Amino acid sequence: MNSTNFFIVGKHAVIEALKNPKRKVLRVFLTEESKKNIHRESPRKNLLSEVKVYFKTKKELDKYCKNEGILHQGYVAEIEKLENLELKKFIKNKGDVTLACLDGVTDPRNIGSIIRSAASFSIDGLIVKQRHFPDNSKLMFKSASGCMEHINIFEVANINSTLKYLKEQNFWVYGFDAKSKKKFDDIDWKGNNVLLFGSEGIGMKKHTEKYTDFLVKIQINSNVESLNISNSAAIVFHYINQQKNIS
Repeated sequence: MNSTNFFIVGKHAVIEALKNPKRKVLRVFLTEESKKNIHRESPRKNLLSEVKVYFKTKKELDKYCKNEGILHQGYVAEIEKLENLELKKFIKNKGDVTLACLDGVTDPRNIGSIIRSAASFSIDGLIVKQRHFPDNSKLMFKSASGCMEHINIFEVANINSTLKYLKEQNFWVYGFDAKSKKKFDDIDWKGNNVLLFGSEGIGMKKHTEKYTDFLVKIQINSNVESLNISNSAAIVFHYINQQKNIS
């Protein structure tokens, strides 16, 4: 296995990887029951026709995820990384683009959940710092529940310079900060926007905050200190998607 190959586990992660024509799946390890489920999921197309398939017991598959404490559900696959997407090329000549940006979010489970929500609510892309993004994490792929195959992910060298560039390309940058006085649902979300979310512990970095145009918050019960980052993102993504569908 070379540096661009890695293993993923879980029913949705593996099946969606098999469905993605851009994803190279090298090997699949299945139980007899999970093979039947794959054919039930895709009765019109044999997703396993061009893949090396190995049949294993559940106990044999446990070794692929015993250190992460996650369940394989009878599905393990060795896949190749997708080609890196270019943000500059993606936004060229586009309008009404909504991008989410993660400033220091490092927990694979949180990132996977955010990816799942972003794909579910038609966010156009997710910006992450290349050095901190766990791109071959089994936990992230499992938490994303197959949505890694349905979202544009832009790995960048520097978040601040990327935000600066996007501002120059007529994007508004909104930083989410619980201390802000402005509620995010008071914003008209038309046009090109970046939704900037800070890390699980310290929130948005002060230096990164300088690259925002506005700070906004999600209004919650005053007795509760804050929301989990993945919950916050899901609320925002859903609301903006609804607003776009109304207009």
